[in-house]
Amino acid sequence: MQYYLNGFRTGSPDIQPAQREHDPEVLPTQVDVLIAGTGPAGAILTAQLAEFGDLHTLVIEKNGEPLLMGHADGVACRTVEMFNAFGLADRLLREGYSVNETVFWGPDAKDRSQITRNSRVKDVAEGLSEYPHLIVNQARLQDFLFDKASKSPSRTAPYYGVELISVENTNDGDYPVAATVRRNGEEQQIQAKYVVGTDGARSAVRRSLGIKLEGDARNHAWGVMDILATTDFPDIRFKAAIQSADGGNILLIPREGGYMVRMYVDMGDLDPEDREARSRFTSDQLIATAQRIIHPYSLDVKEIAWWSVYEVGQRVAARFDDLDANAAPDASPRIFIAGDACHTHSAKAGQGMNVSMQDTFNLGWKLAAVLQGRAHSSLLRTYSEERQAIARELIFFDTRWSKTMSTAPKDPGKPEAGGLDPNQVQEQFQCGGQFTAGFGTRYTPSLLTGGTEHQHLAAGFPVGERFHSSDVTRIADAQRIGLGHTAQADGRWRLYAFADRDAQGASPKYDALIQFLVEDPDSPLRRFTPAGADVDAVFDLRGVHQGSHTETTVADLPALLVPAKGKYGLRDYEKAFASKLVDGGEEIYEVRGIDRVAGALVVVRPDQYVSMVLPLDGTSALTEFFARFMAGTVVTA
Repeated sequence: MQYYLNGFRTGSPDIQPAQREHDPEVLPTQVDVLIAGTGPAGAILTAQLAEFGDLHTLVIEKNGEPLLMGHADGVACRTVEMFNAFGLADRLLREGYSVNETVFWGPDAKDRSQITRNSRVKDVAEGLSEYPHLIVNQARLQDFLFDKASKSPSRTAPYYGVELISVENTNDGDYPVAATVRRNGEEQQIQAKYVVGTDGARSAVRRSLGIKLEGDARNHAWGVMDILATTDFPDIRFKAAIQSADGGNILLIPREGGYMVRMYVDMGDLDPEDREARSRFTSDQLIATAQRIIHPYSLDVKEIAWWSVYEVGQRVAARFDDLDANAAPDASPRIFIAGDACHTHSAKAGQGMNVSMQDTFNLGWKLAAVLQGRAHSSLLRTYSEERQAIARELIFFDTRWSKTMSTAPKDPGKPEAGGLDPNQVQEQFQCGGQFTAGFGTRYTPSLLTGGTEHQHLAAGFPVGERFHSSDVTRIADAQRIGLGHTAQADGRWRLYAFADRDAQGASPKYDALIQFLVEDPDSPLRRFTPAGADVDAVFDLRGVHQGSHTETTVADLPALLVPAKGKYGLRDYEKAFASKLVDGGEEIYEVRGIDRVAGALVVVRPDQYVSMVLPLDGTSALTEFFARFMAGTVVTA
């Protein structure tokens, strides 16, 4: 964490100097971005946009108070990585329950009226991430994000008890989106440059756009309950998939805090003609069903903190913005939907909250870049293009996993009845492991994603996938640190330059790249960094040298890797690294398959996905890539 750049300040460094104040009594009538809904997608977008003090973001929520309990709880490894970029991973790790193993239970072969443990596996495959799969209450996760936003330069905070009624793109003026909201029984008009609907499955924003969720209901009910209970079930503190012979299935999730557990309980098929069937379930029925499933073990529920019953269904919106099939090729969207507003599915794969947050992590930096004049508005078309494809993959995965969890186990004595072999449940779980950990996203070639012709130079950083961190040693202070975890959620592009090495031990291509970035008029740094801004205001270059940190001092580093910044011209010593680890271990060149002779340049988006892998002398391709969507030509003095 870096601070004091522009002078010493007392108090918490988490509280940034205010550029704007929040008035809880007065609802603004003209804003840059209106966010409707304070669920996970809305919370991430709020925290992201709040970092830009020159942008005016309004957040509204129809409920009268913040979420207190219930709803989602699974936090994927990729989500923890994202929270690290907001400086919040430590809070998640402190409060969360770390899921280490998943166990699988099924009918006992000797007595099918009882269950027995069949197998256990690591919950997250080795090497997928430096962070664990966590269980944290959605309410706390949102608290962290809104607390972050309230301490940001814009002092952004939600207005509760404000319901969005309708929204329309008038295509008129600087604030073309007209929104009607209701507060304290009175309607009010708000003008915005952009509106984002993160207002759930019954989204008013989606309804205003005339977009429908397409898909099917499965007519199958699952109950979910957070309980405090005494039990002799031996795996109560493991994540467990439990299949009974004929009583249904349970997915058990230990909750944070050490005592509470969540149970997803299979409540069976629903009559498609009876629309009220789901609402007639009681908490006592959930408990009784759970007790039957885990027989011969006991379950004595002392308290239910929260419970609900939902119907399994998978649906996705036809588009995620206001551009319909008749939109002009050069039109740019003004209204967006994200999270449950554009995709709904079961809760058992733990993906809803995580994918929803990735939706708006994708959108937030794009909105900021366009609003600040750093990118063309055409950039915003990539949101729907990229995230709708991911949503369809989510629906496909969730459909398979939901079917697996709702299918009875195979009875060897009745093969004609069908069912699943217990091993198939484990196989399905492991096959989907990369997706459930949050690493199933791979963006295809587009405006923001290049080709793979140079992938061999850095095989461990696949183009289109998230930049997978690996440890390096910071040259200035010998600190071992994850290279990818140095990136913040600040809207900047990352350029990771991995030095080459010739027969004499020099790095001529690496040196030439840095010279190009500093001096050449075609350099993205010179073309797109605003005059008077710090040299890393738009592009954050990180350099990795081969060998030990003892072979190089900060005095040997090029100025671009120790840039003078801020009002005092203080040096930033946290941009240059050595590949050799201070306490031993495999170096990043081997861990991520980087060519030691040729080196590589890895271009990473502000949302941490790899846009391109280039040779160090691929400067023309670098220039052409950013010229496609970056706005203006501003040569820094």
